[in-house]
Amino acid sequence: MSWGLLPRDVAAALRRREWDNTANLRARLLGERPFPIEIALRPPSGAQALADLERFRAWLGAWRDWPHPAWLRHERRSYRQVGAQSIPVALVLGSLDDLVTTLGDDCATRYRHWVRVMEPVLAAYPTMLAAFSRHLSALDTLDTGDGRLLARLLPQLARGMGAGRFLRALPLRGVDTKFVEAHEALLTDLLDACHAGAVRAEGGLRAWLGCARNPSGWVHVRPLCDRTRATLGGMSVLMLPTDELLRTPLPGAQVVIVENLQSGLALPELPSTVAVFGGGRNLAWVRAPWLGARRVAYWGDIDTWGMRMLSDAREAQPGLRALMMDRTTFDAFAERAVVEDVPCVDPMPHLDDAERALCEWLVLPDGRARRLEQERIDADHVTARLAEWASP
Repeated sequence: MSWGLLPRDVAAALRRREWDNTANLRARLLGERPFPIEIALRPPSGAQALADLERFRAWLGAWRDWPHPAWLRHERRSYRQVGAQSIPVALVLGSLDDLVTTLGDDCATRYRHWVRVMEPVLAAYPTMLAAFSRHLSALDTLDTGDGRLLARLLPQLARGMGAGRFLRALPLRGVDTKFVEAHEALLTDLLDACHAGAVRAEGGLRAWLGCARNPSGWVHVRPLCDRTRATLGGMSVLMLPTDELLRTPLPGAQVVIVENLQSGLALPELPSTVAVFGGGRNLAWVRAPWLGARRVAYWGDIDTWGMRMLSDAREAQPGLRALMMDRTTFDAFAERAVVEDVPCVDPMPHLDDAERALCEWLVLPDGRARRLEQERIDADHVTARLAEWASP
């Protein structure tokens, strides 16, 4: 083993072991890996020093210039030609401050930033250090003002206070609710530490607070006749979250589901029909119980992913009819087809025999697949096929 660790060697080794290793760093912060840390500096034997006096003097000089001599343990040793010397044999770091100082300015600055951010909270809740230690990257993004906001916010948050409101509507004083939403993961762990694990036991911060889930999975809804428009307040297009569609029946006797936004906007007028479109693979709402009382159609791209979505939609609504997703339609507009580089290979158990045969035909020998986008089908063809479906 080579002799003589230099200060830069020690700093690099400590950075790898104590700073870049997140588990070890967290354990040091929590006192689970106690101080002191002692690093042997591998001083040379007499023979090694004599073999390379220039290197020996440089090594000794580097540690004599070390700005924290009190952290070094020395031994008195005698060397031929250079006489008795006080030799540094180990670096002993007695605290986290000593460690980050040794690691360098960037680590010391980062650590002291964490301390400043945590200080207002730890003054009131000393046991929260463990929770903070799981969110060191989040602490990097906060400033001292945010630390004061945390200290002001935590005592205001209580189980059930949301009372069915959205998270952004919490009745807080002196704290903006965007801050709550932006730091939800950190707040979850801090409150969990404060409430003996109750927050995670109830499913997370929003569940513990009693907040409603934010709307998600938005789709467009477009009534396609005067009667359905009137029922929807005269609106021509709406956007609704899928949770709303699951529990709220749409007007009309028929629903046409369209994969893409632009194709949904291009639909013609159809009697007693509402279109739901632009959701792509977001088909969770198709399980809505009220859809069972409607005639339902699905129109998507003729490609492997479109066929996968058709299968998923039919699983939810077995009576669903596919529109313009057949070999005849593809052949009629084949000159507008393109190639799909990454076809879907998922099982599609809810296709009928003709659809399954079409899906198999779409896949080319080189592993790619044919693709006809629904937007490339002539408008008059779309109008005729939809009118045929809507007037059985």
